[in-house]
Amino acid sequence: MGPFEVPSIGLGCMNVSHAYGVPATSEAAERLLRTALEEGVTHFDTAALYGFGANEELVGRVLAAHRERIVLASKCGMTGVDGRRVIDGRPETIRRTADEALGRLRTDVIDLYYLHRLDRAVPVEESVGAMAELVTAGKVRALGLSEVSAPTLRRAHAVHPIAALQNEYSLWSRNPEQGTLATAHELGVALVAFSPLARGFLTSAPPDPGGLPAGDIRRGMPRFDDRHYPGNLLLRHELERIAGEAGVTLAQLALAWVVSRGPHVVAIPGTRSVSHLRENLAVLDAVVPAEALDAAGRVLNASTVHGARYNEAALAEIDTERCGRAG
Repeated sequence: MGPFEVPSIGLGCMNVSHAYGVPATSEAAERLLRTALEEGVTHFDTAALYGFGANEELVGRVLAAHRERIVLASKCGMTGVDGRRVIDGRPETIRRTADEALGRLRTDVIDLYYLHRLDRAVPVEESVGAMAELVTAGKVRALGLSEVSAPTLRRAHAVHPIAALQNEYSLWSRNPEQGTLATAHELGVALVAFSPLARGFLTSAPPDPGGLPAGDIRRGMPRFDDRHYPGNLLLRHELERIAGEAGVTLAQLALAWVVSRGPHVVAIPGTRSVSHLRENLAVLDAVVPAEALDAAGRVLNASTVHGARYNEAALAEIDTERCGRAG
Protein backbone atom coordinates (compact mmCIF):
# COMPACT_ATOMS: atom_id res chain seq x y z
CA MET A 1 0.00 0.00 0.00
CA GLY A 2 2.24 2.75 -1.31
CA PRO A 3 5.37 2.80 0.87
CA PHE A 4 3.73 0.60 3.52
CA GLU A 5 3.43 -3.14 3.90
CA VAL A 6 0.19 -4.18 5.58
CA PRO A 7 -1.70 -7.46 5.99
CA SER A 8 -4.61 -7.96 3.60
CA ILE A 9 -7.05 -7.38 6.49
CA GLY A 10 -7.03 -4.11 8.41
CA LEU A 11 -9.59 -2.39 10.59
CA GLY A 12 -12.14 0.18 9.52
CA CYS A 13 -12.83 2.23 12.65
CA MET A 14 -16.00 4.04 11.55
CA ASN A 15 -18.49 1.58 13.05
CA VAL A 16 -17.77 2.41 16.65
CA SER A 17 -18.50 6.12 16.22
CA HIS A 18 -20.63 6.75 13.17
CA ALA A 19 -23.43 5.73 10.80
CA TYR A 20 -24.52 2.46 12.39
CA GLY A 21 -27.01 3.25 15.11
CA VAL A 22 -25.90 4.34 18.57
CA PRO A 23 -22.10 4.74 18.89
CA ALA A 24 -20.24 2.26 21.06
CA THR A 25 -19.33 3.31 24.57
CA SER A 26 -15.83 4.65 25.06
CA GLU A 27 -14.91 1.55 27.05
CA ALA A 28 -16.13 -0.85 24.34
CA ALA A 29 -14.51 1.12 21.54
CA GLU A 30 -11.17 1.32 23.33
CA ARG A 31 -11.29 -2.41 24.10
CA LEU A 32 -11.88 -3.19 20.44
CA LEU A 33 -8.91 -1.11 19.26
CA ARG A 34 -6.58 -2.53 21.92
CA THR A 35 -7.62 -6.06 21.01
CA ALA A 36 -7.00 -5.33 17.34
CA LEU A 37 -3.50 -4.16 18.19
CA GLU A 38 -2.90 -7.27 20.30
CA GLU A 39 -4.15 -9.49 17.47
CA GLY A 40 -1.66 -8.02 15.03
CA VAL A 41 -3.67 -5.39 13.17
CA THR A 42 -1.32 -2.73 11.82
CA HIS A 43 -3.62 -0.82 9.43
CA PHE A 44 -6.20 1.41 11.12
CA ASP A 45 -8.54 3.57 9.06
CA THR A 46 -10.46 6.59 10.36
CA ALA A 47 -11.71 9.97 9.05
CA ALA A 48 -12.55 13.46 10.17
CA LEU A 49 -16.20 12.73 9.34
CA TYR A 50 -16.63 9.76 11.66
CA GLY A 51 -18.40 10.99 14.73
CA PHE A 52 -17.52 14.50 13.53
CA GLY A 53 -14.00 14.11 14.93
CA ALA A 54 -14.81 11.69 17.75
CA ASN A 55 -13.36 8.69 15.92
CA GLU A 56 -10.04 10.39 15.27
CA GLU A 57 -9.92 11.37 18.93
CA LEU A 58 -10.59 7.76 19.94
CA VAL A 59 -7.91 6.39 17.64
CA GLY A 60 -5.43 8.98 18.86
CA ARG A 61 -6.19 8.31 22.51
CA VAL A 62 -5.79 4.55 22.21
CA LEU A 63 -3.07 4.16 19.61
CA ALA A 64 -0.78 7.18 20.00
CA ALA A 65 1.48 5.23 22.37
CA HIS A 66 1.88 2.57 19.68
CA ARG A 67 2.30 4.95 16.75
CA GLU A 68 5.42 3.33 15.31
CA ARG A 69 3.70 -0.07 15.10
CA ILE A 70 0.81 0.99 12.89
CA VAL A 71 -0.10 2.47 9.52
CA LEU A 72 -2.50 5.29 10.35
CA ALA A 73 -4.99 6.37 7.68
CA SER A 74 -7.48 9.21 7.84
CA LYS A 75 -9.48 11.35 5.42
CA CYS A 76 -10.32 14.93 4.55
CA GLY A 77 -12.78 16.53 2.16
CA MET A 78 -15.93 15.51 4.01
CA THR A 79 -16.56 16.69 7.55
CA GLY A 80 -19.28 17.61 10.00
CA VAL A 81 -20.23 21.28 10.01
CA ASP A 82 -22.91 22.50 12.41
CA GLY A 83 -24.25 18.97 12.72
CA ARG A 84 -24.36 18.35 8.96
CA ARG A 85 -22.17 16.28 6.65
CA VAL A 86 -20.45 18.62 4.19
CA ILE A 87 -18.30 17.75 1.16
CA ASP A 88 -15.61 20.41 0.80
CA GLY A 89 -12.45 19.81 -1.21
CA ARG A 90 -11.14 23.36 -1.25
CA PRO A 91 -7.40 23.61 -0.52
CA GLU A 92 -7.90 25.85 2.50
CA THR A 93 -10.38 23.40 4.01
CA ILE A 94 -8.07 20.46 3.40
CA ARG A 95 -5.18 22.22 5.11
CA ARG A 96 -7.31 23.13 8.12
CA THR A 97 -8.80 19.66 8.39
CA ALA A 98 -5.34 18.09 8.32
CA ASP A 99 -4.10 20.26 11.17
CA GLU A 100 -7.20 19.43 13.21
CA ALA A 101 -6.74 15.72 12.49
CA LEU A 102 -3.11 15.75 13.60
CA GLY A 103 -4.20 17.19 16.92
CA ARG A 104 -6.98 14.67 17.45
CA LEU A 105 -4.80 11.75 16.38
CA ARG A 106 -1.96 12.91 18.67
CA THR A 107 0.66 12.49 15.98
CA ASP A 108 3.02 14.62 13.91
CA VAL A 109 2.28 12.81 10.67
CA ILE A 110 -0.56 10.83 9.09
CA ASP A 111 0.69 7.85 7.10
CA LEU A 112 -2.07 7.75 4.50
CA TYR A 113 -4.40 10.70 3.93
CA TYR A 114 -7.40 10.29 1.65
CA LEU A 115 -9.67 12.72 -0.12
CA HIS A 116 -12.87 11.26 1.33
CA ARG A 117 -15.13 12.43 -1.51
CA LEU A 118 -14.61 14.34 -4.72
CA ASP A 119 -16.01 17.85 -4.40
CA ARG A 120 -17.65 18.42 -7.77
CA ALA A 121 -17.18 22.17 -7.35
CA VAL A 122 -13.40 21.80 -7.03
CA PRO A 123 -11.15 20.15 -9.66
CA VAL A 124 -9.52 17.06 -8.21
CA GLU A 125 -6.17 18.52 -9.24
CA GLU A 126 -6.66 21.40 -6.81
CA SER A 127 -7.64 19.15 -3.92
CA VAL A 128 -4.79 16.73 -4.51
CA GLY A 129 -2.40 19.63 -5.02
CA ALA A 130 -3.21 20.87 -1.53
CA MET A 131 -2.75 17.36 -0.15
CA ALA A 132 0.62 17.13 -1.92
CA GLU A 133 1.65 20.27 -0.03
CA LEU A 134 0.94 18.37 3.19
CA VAL A 135 3.39 15.68 2.06
CA THR A 136 6.02 18.33 1.33
CA ALA A 137 5.42 19.83 4.77
CA GLY A 138 5.96 16.46 6.44
CA LYS A 139 2.41 16.26 7.80
CA VAL A 140 1.38 13.35 5.57
CA ARG A 141 3.41 10.47 4.13
CA ALA A 142 1.18 9.20 1.29
CA LEU A 143 -2.05 10.18 -0.44
CA GLY A 144 -5.26 8.35 -1.22
CA LEU A 145 -8.67 8.88 -2.78
CA SER A 146 -12.07 7.45 -1.86
CA GLU A 147 -15.19 6.72 -3.93
CA VAL A 148 -13.79 7.96 -7.25
CA SER A 149 -13.74 6.59 -10.77
CA ALA A 150 -10.82 5.40 -12.87
CA PRO A 151 -10.56 8.66 -14.87
CA THR A 152 -10.47 10.71 -11.66
CA LEU A 153 -7.81 8.41 -10.24
CA ARG A 154 -5.67 8.99 -13.32
CA ARG A 155 -6.07 12.77 -13.10
CA ALA A 156 -5.12 12.77 -9.42
CA HIS A 157 -2.19 10.40 -9.95
CA ALA A 158 -0.78 12.81 -12.54
CA VAL A 159 -0.58 15.52 -9.86
CA HIS A 160 0.93 13.36 -7.11
CA PRO A 161 1.38 9.59 -6.78
CA ILE A 162 -1.70 8.01 -5.23
CA ALA A 163 -0.90 5.17 -2.85
CA ALA A 164 -4.40 3.85 -2.22
CA LEU A 165 -7.92 4.05 -3.59
CA GLN A 166 -10.61 3.26 -1.03
CA ASN A 167 -13.84 2.21 -2.74
CA GLU A 168 -16.69 -0.01 -1.63
CA TYR A 169 -16.02 -3.58 -2.82
CA SER A 170 -17.76 -6.77 -1.79
CA LEU A 171 -19.68 -9.66 -3.28
CA TRP A 172 -22.69 -7.40 -3.73
CA SER A 173 -20.87 -4.14 -4.63
CA ARG A 174 -18.81 -4.77 -7.76
CA ASN A 175 -18.30 -1.21 -8.94
CA PRO A 176 -14.47 -1.45 -8.93
CA GLU A 177 -14.76 -4.11 -11.63
CA GLN A 178 -16.01 -1.39 -13.99
CA GLY A 179 -12.57 0.19 -14.16
CA THR A 180 -10.89 1.11 -10.89
CA LEU A 181 -9.74 -2.41 -10.00
CA ALA A 182 -7.69 -2.68 -13.20
CA THR A 183 -6.59 0.95 -13.25
CA ALA A 184 -5.35 0.79 -9.68
CA HIS A 185 -3.31 -2.31 -10.50
CA GLU A 186 -1.86 -0.63 -13.59
CA LEU A 187 -0.80 2.46 -11.64
CA GLY A 188 0.55 0.54 -8.64
CA VAL A 189 -2.25 1.80 -6.39
CA ALA A 190 -3.65 -0.37 -3.60
CA LEU A 191 -7.40 -0.89 -3.74
CA VAL A 192 -8.68 -0.66 -0.17
CA ALA A 193 -12.11 -2.29 0.03
CA PHE A 194 -14.48 -0.70 2.53
CA SER A 195 -17.69 -2.44 3.59
CA PRO A 196 -16.34 -5.82 2.39
CA LEU A 197 -18.98 -7.54 4.53
CA ALA A 198 -21.82 -5.69 2.82
CA ARG A 199 -22.59 -3.43 5.79
CA GLY A 200 -23.14 -6.38 8.10
CA PHE A 201 -25.27 -8.38 5.65
CA LEU A 202 -22.56 -11.02 5.16
CA THR A 203 -21.95 -11.71 8.84
CA SER A 204 -23.35 -14.16 11.38
CA ALA A 205 -25.91 -11.57 12.50
CA PRO A 206 -27.42 -9.82 9.46
CA PRO A 207 -29.36 -6.67 10.33
CA ASP A 208 -33.11 -6.63 10.77
CA PRO A 209 -34.06 -3.61 8.65
CA GLY A 210 -37.23 -3.05 10.65
CA GLY A 211 -35.25 -2.83 13.87
CA LEU A 212 -32.54 -0.44 12.73
CA PRO A 213 -32.29 2.60 15.01
CA ALA A 214 -32.92 6.11 13.76
CA GLY A 215 -29.86 7.50 12.05
CA ASP A 216 -28.55 4.12 10.90
CA ILE A 217 -27.18 4.62 7.40
CA ARG A 218 -28.78 1.41 6.15
CA ARG A 219 -32.28 2.77 6.64
CA GLY A 220 -31.80 4.78 3.45
CA MET A 221 -30.14 2.06 1.39
CA PRO A 222 -32.37 0.29 -1.15
CA ARG A 223 -30.82 -3.14 -0.53
CA PHE A 224 -32.22 -3.12 2.98
CA ASP A 225 -35.74 -1.95 2.16
CA ASP A 226 -38.89 -4.08 2.09
CA ARG A 227 -38.82 -4.48 -1.68
CA HIS A 228 -35.30 -5.86 -1.94
CA TYR A 229 -34.17 -7.34 1.35
CA PRO A 230 -36.14 -10.62 1.14
CA GLY A 231 -34.56 -11.45 -2.21
CA ASN A 232 -31.10 -10.70 -0.88
CA LEU A 233 -31.72 -12.97 2.11
CA LEU A 234 -32.41 -15.85 -0.27
CA LEU A 235 -29.01 -15.29 -1.87
CA ARG A 236 -27.44 -15.13 1.57
CA HIS A 237 -28.81 -18.57 2.45
CA GLU A 238 -27.02 -20.04 -0.56
CA LEU A 239 -23.78 -18.34 0.45
CA GLU A 240 -24.09 -19.83 3.93
CA ARG A 241 -24.27 -23.27 2.36
CA ILE A 242 -21.11 -22.62 0.32
CA ALA A 243 -19.28 -21.31 3.38
CA GLY A 244 -20.29 -24.33 5.44
CA GLU A 245 -19.02 -26.75 2.82
CA ALA A 246 -15.73 -24.82 2.69
CA GLY A 247 -15.34 -24.99 6.47
CA VAL A 248 -15.42 -21.24 7.04
CA THR A 249 -17.96 -18.70 8.26
CA LEU A 250 -19.95 -16.56 5.87
CA ALA A 251 -17.92 -13.49 6.84
CA GLN A 252 -14.67 -15.34 6.20
CA LEU A 253 -15.90 -16.49 2.80
CA ALA A 254 -16.85 -12.92 1.90
CA LEU A 255 -13.52 -11.47 3.05
CA ALA A 256 -11.53 -14.20 1.33
CA TRP A 257 -13.37 -13.43 -1.89
CA VAL A 258 -12.50 -9.73 -1.69
CA VAL A 259 -8.80 -10.16 -1.00
CA SER A 260 -8.55 -12.79 -3.74
CA ARG A 261 -9.45 -10.19 -6.38
CA GLY A 262 -5.83 -9.13 -6.82
CA PRO A 263 -2.47 -8.76 -5.10
CA HIS A 264 -3.16 -5.04 -4.68
CA VAL A 265 -6.48 -5.52 -2.82
CA VAL A 266 -6.80 -5.15 0.94
CA ALA A 267 -9.97 -5.05 3.04
CA ILE A 268 -10.87 -2.99 6.08
CA PRO A 269 -13.93 -4.60 7.69
CA GLY A 270 -15.36 -2.72 10.64
CA THR A 271 -16.98 -4.19 13.73
CA ARG A 272 -17.89 -3.41 17.33
CA SER A 273 -17.49 -7.03 18.39
CA VAL A 274 -14.20 -8.48 19.63
CA SER A 275 -15.30 -11.97 18.58
CA HIS A 276 -16.16 -10.75 15.08
CA LEU A 277 -12.82 -8.96 14.92
CA ARG A 278 -11.03 -12.23 15.63
CA GLU A 279 -13.24 -14.08 13.16
CA ASN A 280 -12.32 -11.59 10.44
CA LEU A 281 -8.60 -11.72 11.16
CA ALA A 282 -8.64 -15.53 11.01
CA VAL A 283 -9.03 -15.16 7.24
CA LEU A 284 -5.32 -14.37 7.12
CA ASP A 285 -4.60 -18.01 7.99
CA ALA A 286 -7.59 -19.64 6.31
CA VAL A 287 -7.41 -21.65 3.10
CA VAL A 288 -10.64 -21.19 1.18
CA PRO A 289 -10.95 -23.37 -1.93
CA ALA A 290 -11.01 -21.46 -5.20
CA GLU A 291 -14.14 -23.38 -6.13
CA ALA A 292 -15.94 -21.90 -3.10
CA LEU A 293 -14.83 -18.37 -3.99
CA ASP A 294 -15.99 -18.80 -7.57
CA ALA A 295 -19.32 -20.20 -6.44
CA ALA A 296 -19.85 -17.30 -4.04
CA GLY A 297 -19.16 -14.84 -6.83
CA ARG A 298 -21.74 -16.49 -9.05
CA VAL A 299 -24.42 -16.45 -6.36
CA LEU A 300 -24.08 -12.80 -5.32
CA ASN A 301 -22.94 -10.21 -7.83
CA ALA A 302 -24.05 -7.08 -9.65
CA SER A 303 -26.56 -9.04 -11.72
CA THR A 304 -28.18 -10.96 -8.87
CA VAL A 305 -28.25 -8.42 -6.02
CA HIS A 306 -31.58 -6.74 -5.35
CA GLY A 307 -31.46 -2.94 -5.14
CA ALA A 308 -28.85 -0.22 -5.60
CA ARG A 309 -26.12 0.30 -3.02
CA TYR A 310 -27.18 3.92 -2.40
CA ASN A 311 -30.31 5.94 -3.06
CA GLU A 312 -30.23 8.40 -5.97
CA ALA A 313 -29.30 11.39 -3.79
CA ALA A 314 -26.27 9.58 -2.41
CA LEU A 315 -25.27 8.21 -5.81
CA ALA A 316 -25.22 11.78 -7.15
CA GLU A 317 -22.56 12.68 -4.58
CA ILE A 318 -20.03 10.04 -5.56
CA ASP A 319 -17.78 9.70 -8.57
CA THR A 320 -17.48 5.91 -8.83
CA GLU A 321 -18.65 3.99 -11.85
CA ARG A 322 -22.15 2.59 -11.55
CA CYS A 323 -22.52 -1.13 -11.81
CA GLY A 324 -25.50 -2.45 -13.75
CA ARG A 325 -28.81 -2.20 -11.93
CA ALA A 326 -26.95 -2.00 -8.60
CA GLY A 327 -25.98 1.66 -8.98
